[in-house]
Amino acid sequence: MLEWAGGWRRRTCAIEGARGLGHLLAQQLLARGERMLDVPPKLAARVRLLNTGQINKTDDNDARSVAIAAVRGHDVTELSVEDQTVVMRVWARRYHDLGRLRTQAVCRLHTVLGELVPGGVRRDLQASQALAALDRIDAETPIVQAKVELARELVADLQRLDAQRREAKRRAALAVAASGTSIIEIYGVGPIVAASVLGYVRDIRRFANRDRFASYNGTAPIEVSSGDHKVHRLSRRGNRQLNHAIHLAAVTQIRYRHTEGRAYYERKREEGMTGKAALRALKRKISDALYAHMIDDARRPALIRTREGNRGTTLHPARPAHTPTHRLFGQATPGPRPTLEPPPVNGPLEPRPAPARRRTSRSAAGVQVEPRTSPQSGRGQERP
Repeated sequence: MLEWAGGWRRRTCAIEGARGLGHLLAQQLLARGERMLDVPPKLAARVRLLNTGQINKTDDNDARSVAIAAVRGHDVTELSVEDQTVVMRVWARRYHDLGRLRTQAVCRLHTVLGELVPGGVRRDLQASQALAALDRIDAETPIVQAKVELARELVADLQRLDAQRREAKRRAALAVAASGTSIIEIYGVGPIVAASVLGYVRDIRRFANRDRFASYNGTAPIEVSSGDHKVHRLSRRGNRQLNHAIHLAAVTQIRYRHTEGRAYYERKREEGMTGKAALRALKRKISDALYAHMIDDARRPALIRTREGNRGTTLHPARPAHTPTHRLFGQATPGPRPTLEPPPVNGPLEPRPAPARRRTSRSAAGVQVEPRTSPQSGRGQERP
């Protein structure tokens, strides 16, 4: 493909689903120095559906629809080479996968112990508690002996999973500490939550404002209004892994009474909200705090990221709540660009000098304009 595209020196590659099935190809092309765009599959499908010609899903039609979507789409994301955030996402995902396996092991162990111990065992079962319960059982028959051996194997699996989860959490904490992020200052955001947020967000500057970020993580409600009746419902869109990380931070804040998040939650309940509605409001508040911290981190070099100064809307007790009143990154919904060429990088724009005002003198006949000298002829010319 690169040999075929060698005739175009200034070219841009567009891949459908570059973060899914096309992930490996996109990263290989980025390593070769190509400029890559990620076209959502839904956008390419809409272009193919609205085509006046053949709409069959063939290679030619797919390539044409992806190219048109890349040229005309205003929300097409430009890809970049994977960085340290991928490491954090890997270990956060590993920690959650081990958590699912641990839950399965605990459920199987509960089932076996329920057949050996009268009344069963407690719900939040630990490996040491299971071993203590097995030591008190007298294996008098081969059936009981087999069940005890099975339970001990399940306890060994549980101990192994606990050790693996601790190791995954340690590696995630090292990756988060190396990034120099400040989101761990938010109450309830630990190493795993921070690794999940940074791993799935990658570059926070790709979101124009905190509303776009809330729509991406699923904390912004969807409006389903009809006429003058304003109605919002729960959003199931967005990144569900990121939404789950924000949910963990919100539940942690509600659990302890001395947190600012708990006070915010109780205030929403007093205003008439249900428990779930107040929880969703708190999750949106945490989303805004995460956005403010990550924007502040992105604006400063990694070597001077310290704890001083306000970082926007925050739920940390030591920082006052503050909402920026100015737009951070220009127009929120820019129109489509007619070209795929990258925008020129000319540094900050200098302020344009104000035009010189012409001196005028008023008289009874009207306004007399002073002649202006032309740079070409050097002679005075009168202009109306």
